[in-house]
Amino acid sequence: MTFLHSAPFYRCFLTFCSVSYLLSSVSKFSKPNKKKKKSVYRCEQCGAEHPRGGGQCNECGEWNSLVEVRIEPTVSHRALPKMGGGYAGQAAHVTTLNQVSVSHETRLPTGIGEFDRVLGGGLVTGSVVLIGGDPGIGKSTILLQTAAHMASAKNAALYVTGEESLSQVALRANRLDLPTDKLQVMAETCVERICETLAQLRPAVAILDSIQTLYTETLQSAPGGVSQIRESAALLTRFAKNSGTALFLVGHVTKEGALAGPRVLEHMVDCVLYFEGQSDSRYRMIRAVKNRFGAVNELGVFGMTDKGLKEVANPSAIFLSRYDEAIPGSVVMISREGTRPLLVEVQALVDDAHGQPRRVALGLEQNRLNMLLAVMHRHGGVQTSGQDVYVNVVGGLKITETGSDLAVLLACASSLRGKALPQHLAVFGEVGLSGEIRPVPNGQERLKEAIKHGFTHIIVPRGNAPQKAIAGITIITVARLHEALTEAMQLSDES
Repeated sequence: MTFLHSAPFYRCFLTFCSVSYLLSSVSKFSKPNKKKKKSVYRCEQCGAEHPRGGGQCNECGEWNSLVEVRIEPTVSHRALPKMGGGYAGQAAHVTTLNQVSVSHETRLPTGIGEFDRVLGGGLVTGSVVLIGGDPGIGKSTILLQTAAHMASAKNAALYVTGEESLSQVALRANRLDLPTDKLQVMAETCVERICETLAQLRPAVAILDSIQTLYTETLQSAPGGVSQIRESAALLTRFAKNSGTALFLVGHVTKEGALAGPRVLEHMVDCVLYFEGQSDSRYRMIRAVKNRFGAVNELGVFGMTDKGLKEVANPSAIFLSRYDEAIPGSVVMISREGTRPLLVEVQALVDDAHGQPRRVALGLEQNRLNMLLAVMHRHGGVQTSGQDVYVNVVGGLKITETGSDLAVLLACASSLRGKALPQHLAVFGEVGLSGEIRPVPNGQERLKEAIKHGFTHIIVPRGNAPQKAIAGITIITVARLHEALTEAMQLSDES
């Protein structure tokens, strides 16, 4: 105890403390201060970032969609130094619009006529096409057929699979009897390595199946996330604009039918295609939701066979598969999908309700059906309160235009009164809230399509009446809803 209280011990203790303090100070200045890894909460639906977690996203309002994402230091991208220019493929400089050189886009035939129609006349070089649909509906099948046809037509094609093995792709090609001697395939999910391969091969078209399986080395998150899909699509789009290689991207859909991933994915690409129809149905429809090089809402009809998807040259003949005799609640509508008119049968069933009345629409918008029934009650004198109303578009086709309004109401009135409309009758027209029948675009093309299929009586809006009479065809022009109902019932009594 006497040593602890001595002066030499205190001097040694003070010296030790001083040296320790100096060493700690030097170490603070010599070593860099490592920052803590930051983390943000990112919405899986819209990609908005939030500083802290919560139950609801402030941007899109989606619940339970915030996931914690760590912000890692950025990694140098191997594909970026080889790609000069901006996002659209050109170096950023300011010029006037009249000094920009205009060149007509070069289109490549896909080998499938209906697919070329949906794309606007063929595949544009350097474009990016996003195709989505339900599982098993035929996305990989039609793209494999397209790649094989284009490869056999002396256009270099590369099929990149991220979901299936190469042996599975080869088995599918053999089952479809496709030429496989010129089609190049690769199994890869890294975007950087895919870009390097495309830069070496320089193919005319490349198919990537699917965008949800791809990832980029610049991000540390798992494939399929919002950030990975957005960044991978941006890199592939930039590469396509600079190299001239056309890209097909396969996208999965959610249970609601929308494309999985961020909404910005549809804004990046040049063309968005959706598969319509049931996976167990014989027919498939491909609709162009967005197309920078062609008509929007263009429709292509295909038939699913054991040898893949076969194009249907005359889709109207499919949708007109009717009974030999006229039945109540059925009428033919002249619709227009994209640039082509289609003849579609609309069926309606109106029955007594046992409890709360139901309104069911298959192939049409539910709210529009409710509105049309209210208009028919007010301005047509046909009441459907206390009745179940079921409306179906034959063939699984989805009608998005307003030219189907008159056909829906005539089918409902026919079913309610039990009077069958004649089979040689076709109708089209838009119904307003005040009961007026409004004209629809491309009325003359609709009339030609109906005449080509042998229809002799056509009810049209007064604004779509032809200037000259057509021999052998009775054109009935109407301006109000009650006029259309009266003319249709008179034809029913005469037949």
